Amino acid sequence: MLLLLVAAPAAAQAPDGRVLVNVNRQGVALQEYDAVAFFTNSAAVRGVPAHSARHGGATYYFATAEHRAAFLAAPDKYVPRFGGFCAYGASQNYAAPVQISTWQIINGRLILNYDAGVQRKFNQDQVTYLSQAEANWPGLVAKEGKLPSP
Repeated sequence: MLLLLVAAPAAAQAPDGRVLVNVNRQGVALQEYDAVAFFTNSAAVRGVPAHSARHGGATYYFATAEHRAAFLAAPDKYVPRFGGFCAYGASQNYAAPVQISTWQIINGRLILNYDAGVQRKFNQDQVTYLSQAEANWPGLVAKEGKLPSP
């Protein structure tokens, strides 16, 4: 079942082109944290606007030009699963905000949760919750997604 997470596309897209990405009012994903740093630094590192890139309806900030280049070379490797929304929330069929401190890499994908308590619950049965989230995600994108801005 965990293979579903590895094989699934980074950001589901509805047939009409809508995407669902957790962004701030400026359209920046991951609360301005560097998506690549979670993998290379094993840490949540703030990005900067000077090193930004657009992908899948969102802008991503990076701490370095090298991280930006790595992201542009393989964005699906680095974007958070479930559009950066809470993985447990997606398993329950809703898009919930996240706390960056809940980040973890599972099967090579960045996974976030609402808070530490929700993360503990999620981690008690990752296989089931990930499977449920994967099954629910396309419907959430279709229901709550938006057309990406240019």
